[in-house]
Amino acid sequence: MTEGPHQHPRPDPEVAAALLERGLGRRAFVQAALTTGAVMAAGVAAASSASASGPGDVRMPGEVLQPGVGPIDGDVYLPSRTEEVLWGYLPRTTDAPVARVRSGQTITIDTVSHEGLLEDQGRDPVAWFAGKGVPREQVLDDAVAIAAGYARHLRDFDADGPHVVTGPVYVEGARPGDVLKIEPLSAMPRVPYGVISSRHGKGALAAQFAPDGGISAAEAMPQTPDGRSTKDPLRYGNVSVFTPVRAGRRGVPTAHLPAGTSGEVSWPLDPFAGLMAVATVGDATGLSDPLVNSIPPTLGGGNIDVKHLAVGSAFYVPVVAEGALFSTGDPHHSMGNGEVALTAMEGSLRITYRLTVCRPGAGDAPSVAFRYPFGETPDAWVPIGLSDPDGSRNGQLSDLDVASRRAVVNALDFLVTDLGMARDVAYAYLSAAADFEVSQVVDRTVGVHGLIPKAHFR
Repeated sequence: MTEGPHQHPRPDPEVAAALLERGLGRRAFVQAALTTGAVMAAGVAAASSASASGPGDVRMPGEVLQPGVGPIDGDVYLPSRTEEVLWGYLPRTTDAPVARVRSGQTITIDTVSHEGLLEDQGRDPVAWFAGKGVPREQVLDDAVAIAAGYARHLRDFDADGPHVVTGPVYVEGARPGDVLKIEPLSAMPRVPYGVISSRHGKGALAAQFAPDGGISAAEAMPQTPDGRSTKDPLRYGNVSVFTPVRAGRRGVPTAHLPAGTSGEVSWPLDPFAGLMAVATVGDATGLSDPLVNSIPPTLGGGNIDVKHLAVGSAFYVPVVAEGALFSTGDPHHSMGNGEVALTAMEGSLRITYRLTVCRPGAGDAPSVAFRYPFGETPDAWVPIGLSDPDGSRNGQLSDLDVASRRAVVNALDFLVTDLGMARDVAYAYLSAAADFEVSQVVDRTVGVHGLIPKAHFR
């Protein structure tokens, strides 16, 4: 943690938070903590180093990370400038880079969450977060600027992706046929809160699945009037749940929501970027061409939403364009497998990546990664399957069966080609000892990923 010039001895963070909450009451505690910075500076800032990986091992900066403020771990720093970000779309292979790095260099990127900025929330994060008790100084300046001044294309809430996408970053030496290895080295929450949203027409229990998709109208979510016919996003009836962060047990940064008669539900933060991409589309007609919509994951990664790709992991994607043209966004403070309500706990992050070019035949990238996204954690290999990985071409197939089959095929190909297993033996092993999980069911193109424990092969 980086400390400011006038630091004083801090109390035990859990004790301090408990005393504040008992004295003020929960509602007043949240507002007071946000106003004074207590969530980040008086408790949650007792955090681990940038090398940590896993829930509860979250490095908090001790202050709101406005652009250029606070610790910057990378060799290069890239803020999210209004005139450079894309809102709802990915960079094309022909777009000019906004930053450059050498292979193996690190870059720190200030990602911006879309929650609080979107049209159904008024496109005014200062006002929207004020309604949740957040003072102006706790709202990010770049988020405010993007919401008010984005003009690279005319936003269409019903068609555009929600994500604020930062990039592209040119990686020197990357060329078509290579793999870009993307390693998140640190992911610091820029603010001590997040938002979880459910929107009509999207999510596992969207109204469109009733009555023929396995649920009744009474079981659809959100249970609010669906005003999409008005064409006014403010009247759509979408639901966004503000989620504060404070110190939990042993000072671990923890998200908190009310749990009815149970009092409260809380869980540790596990931040990561849902969107990590290289440019793959060269025939898009403009910045807002559906072919580069940011919602569906693709062969270039994109909105992949695999929760295991957090600090300490590696994400491998095939390079299509000179320089790879890396971009990132959709920052999450935490996410459950499936992401069933539509979003994770969305919250802006300052993420430092190492970007490394891997050549064919060099042995420094999984063989599958030269044609398909592939993940790796310190403990497991993570083969990925997508239901329809060509972006928005020819519509989109949202079929978990297809995604799961592709994840299994990619797992088999890895075990056979990279680890030398016989294919029938590898198939049997996967059935007996590996896990396959639903990545997400909400991004039009749905995803499944496998977890192959490395310890099984030692």
